[in-house]
Amino acid sequence: MQAPHRALAGWGRTNATVAEVVEVPNHEVVAALRDAGPRGALVRGLGRSYGDAAQNSGGLVLRLLGAAHQAVLHPERGTVTVPAGVSIDDLLRVIVPRGWFVPVTPGTRFVTIGGAIASDIHGKNHHVEGSFGNHVESLTLLLADGSQVLLGPDQQPALFWATVGGMGLTGIILEATVRLLPIETSRMAVDTIRVPDLDTLFAEMTSPDDDVRYSVAWIDPLAKGRHLGRSVLGRGDHARLDQLSAKAAADPLAYGPHQLVSVPPLVPPMGFINHTTVAAFNEFWFRKAPRRRIGEIQSIGSFFHPLDVVGRWNRVYGAGGMVQYQFVVPFGEEAAMRTVIERLSEAGAASFLAVLKRFGAGNPAPLSFPALGWTLALDVPAASHGLGELLHGLDRIVLDAGGRHYFTKDSHTTPDAIRRGYPRLDEWKAIRDAVDPNGLWQSDLSRRLGLTD
Repeated sequence: MQAPHRALAGWGRTNATVAEVVEVPNHEVVAALRDAGPRGALVRGLGRSYGDAAQNSGGLVLRLLGAAHQAVLHPERGTVTVPAGVSIDDLLRVIVPRGWFVPVTPGTRFVTIGGAIASDIHGKNHHVEGSFGNHVESLTLLLADGSQVLLGPDQQPALFWATVGGMGLTGIILEATVRLLPIETSRMAVDTIRVPDLDTLFAEMTSPDDDVRYSVAWIDPLAKGRHLGRSVLGRGDHARLDQLSAKAAADPLAYGPHQLVSVPPLVPPMGFINHTTVAAFNEFWFRKAPRRRIGEIQSIGSFFHPLDVVGRWNRVYGAGGMVQYQFVVPFGEEAAMRTVIERLSEAGAASFLAVLKRFGAGNPAPLSFPALGWTLALDVPAASHGLGELLHGLDRIVLDAGGRHYFTKDSHTTPDAIRRGYPRLDEWKAIRDAVDPNGLWQSDLSRRLGLTD
């Protein structure tokens, strides 16, 4: 029976395309792939890639079914074996009450384990503990010929690292064994600092951050002059039992995040995000932050996933959707970062979600995004006047500085930009072509950027 056709878009809600979509458990994947035509197949997680990474126009898109109760915790080894279709949200609800946390989480918990590996997600702790792939002990990969292989850093390492950050284009990740982080409580101990400008922020995030597990700065991209780069810096770690109040200590591993509100489907065509509203929000957000507050106890959700309390928050950008722009430049190229922020400020980029983080060393994956340096990410309404010209201009600054862009967030870069930013692209292509000579695994992103040509 032919699968239903659905229009799919990324979290940015731009450039939707139509594909056949099938939800299948792991044991039915091979049978489902028999319906794949010349446009190939791709696995889609929860649709949190911002651009077209999880779309396959005119092809087959699979959604793997998996339940957190199928996860097997190995407390003596500090690992969990979990189906790839299980979300970080569902996994946390199982492991946090047992005293464990995922090694890396992005800004949303609504990401599957398979997607976390395929995007090699990073979080606020990359400068200390690296990206998600660094913590994967092994994974089971379904190849284009229907066979399954067990991969790990020491077991077919070339294919393993090509799969980490490989955007689902080497095969289907069926399950993975991941190292976990032991925790005493489900709370975070957080320090918050208001930072007046970009130079102060660079200094504040350099040596002091080496002793902090999690660190991230919210930046006001509309600030100008001596206030350029004014920020709110948050640092934290998992709270110890002795840091909790008596009431919280009575149930130290209690965990149950939930949504407080959802954005309705009917919003103004241009959304709520414009220069006026963002300028007001950014001023409020900066002023409400304390100049310095040490050791505040927060929940996991409020520290790691603050936007998850608002369902479908991407709708606030209106029918035109949004573009997220994320890049990294090496340490020593702070002038390039400053120039990017200046250009954004001069253009009046209406973003209230601009964050700066420090990356540590990258891992061996050819297409993994993180590299030693500074990374900036921001959301901008897709309908912003002159946005394409602005972003392509920023691309040149980033690439000339030796930086690159993040596939999972991308919706606008070019094949030439990717080739410059990822010098090991040909190495990755050779590995991919060896395990998929007929090009079964495809996506809109892979065709747009020439990853599978």
